[in-house]
Amino acid sequence: MARKPFVPPRPIVRAAWRVHRAIARRGPGRGLWRPGQRNAWGALQLTTRGRLSGQQRVVIVAYLLDGDRLHTLAMNGWGEGHPAWWQNLQADPHAEVMLPDGSSLAVHAHRAEGAEHERLWARWVEINPGMDRLAAERHTPTEVVVLDPV
Repeated sequence: MARKPFVPPRPIVRAAWRVHRAIARRGPGRGLWRPGQRNAWGALQLTTRGRLSGQQRVVIVAYLLDGDRLHTLAMNGWGEGHPAWWQNLQADPHAEVMLPDGSSLAVHAHRAEGAEHERLWARWVEINPGMDRLAAERHTPTEVVVLDPV
């Protein structure tokens, strides 16, 4: 029987999120990186509109490039449930991303489905071969979210 994949305890994940957001607030592009720099995936800042509050919500997410499009995974630190940013995008798919070079880009989000999902998911698995096992541990499906420039 395969060992269960390691996922850090939830308080550690949340603390890392807070530190990363604090670094990103220090200036455009701070704490962000392009795919292939530090890891095979990059980190960008995603700004959505809160579905309940209507206020801007900012989060740092991992991403990969697919031509001029970006894609990320809607996971909640490998915890159960969809992340709030994905629920916000489902209510209003218009968002803004800040890239590692400090530039901002308006995007329109959608869930990858069918062949597009399989192709993009395979890219994440190529980078992290344990991705399928991690996703299988969750009861919530891990959506691939495509961010198309507008």
